[in-house]
Amino acid sequence: MKIINYRQGSRVRSGCLTNEDKVIDLHGACLSMLKNDKHPRAASVAEAYVPSNTLELLQGGEESLEFAKKAVGYIQSDASAGEKEEWTFARSEVRIEAPVTNPSKIICVGHNYREHILEMGREIPTHPVVFAKFANAVIGPEDDIPYPEITEKLDYEAELAFVVGKKAKNVKEKDALDYVAGYTIVNDISARDLQKRTLQWLQGKSLDGSAPMGPWMVTKDEVKDPDNLDISLRVNGEERQRSNTESLVFNVSGLIAFLSEIMTLEPGDVICTGTPGGVGAARDPQVFLQDGDVVDIEVSDVGVLKNKVKKV
Repeated sequence: MKIINYRQGSRVRSGCLTNEDKVIDLHGACLSMLKNDKHPRAASVAEAYVPSNTLELLQGGEESLEFAKKAVGYIQSDASAGEKEEWTFARSEVRIEAPVTNPSKIICVGHNYREHILEMGREIPTHPVVFAKFANAVIGPEDDIPYPEITEKLDYEAELAFVVGKKAKNVKEKDALDYVAGYTIVNDISARDLQKRTLQWLQGKSLDGSAPMGPWMVTKDEVKDPDNLDISLRVNGEERQRSNTESLVFNVSGLIAFLSEIMTLEPGDVICTGTPGGVGAARDPQVFLQDGDVVDIEVSDVGVLKNKVKKV
């Protein structure tokens, strides 16, 4: 399933984007399915298993996602009749937001692709290099990337990200993928001049709107092998980055095991796995994003995230 947040007016609700480019409201689909089954407590069960809030849906773990998948199948079947019209929308009728709009943690990994480490003149790390972004950085696939006056060196970073599906503490690497809800794409927008003016990177990584995310979260059953995904980034159609997640120094399983020793990971936490070589700061001459640039990131089995840069 492609899990999304969609906006209609002031309401943001959890949904699923189908292969036919239709948006299905997950809570509404579940409620309709239960009513069709004459369930005596349809409303309360739907609220418990498939709430309209995506973060609460993720907190329900695999049981909630399976319930949601079954509900989508019901809406797509002939049995749904009138419910199909009530809870299905054309993609053009709604605005798609980031798949996780307010994560409690956004953990990023630096220097995690071998070619990027080499182009930055660093040694292969013995432990993951981690830093944080915050919820203020999250924007969706239909939002512009803000280019504020405080920086003159706005850079791109294509990243595969995964979303935690259940509470994780001291997880063994062999069990780690059981704790993944799904995968998405994040552009780790970086203000290089701010990033490099101190030893700590945080100020260059935490600008408002510096974590475009989406266009959806693909549930983990849709991703054959997270350690073998092509990843690429283009600016105005020109390819700037290309690699495969097999080049990660620390893969998804290793990151979950490492991070869960340090902190408790919670459902809805977003972990960005690092960027390949080809960032603007490492080019000769350096090349940074400009007002009006269109950046698109493609990850196989996940999708394409596309955003435009806009001066603010």
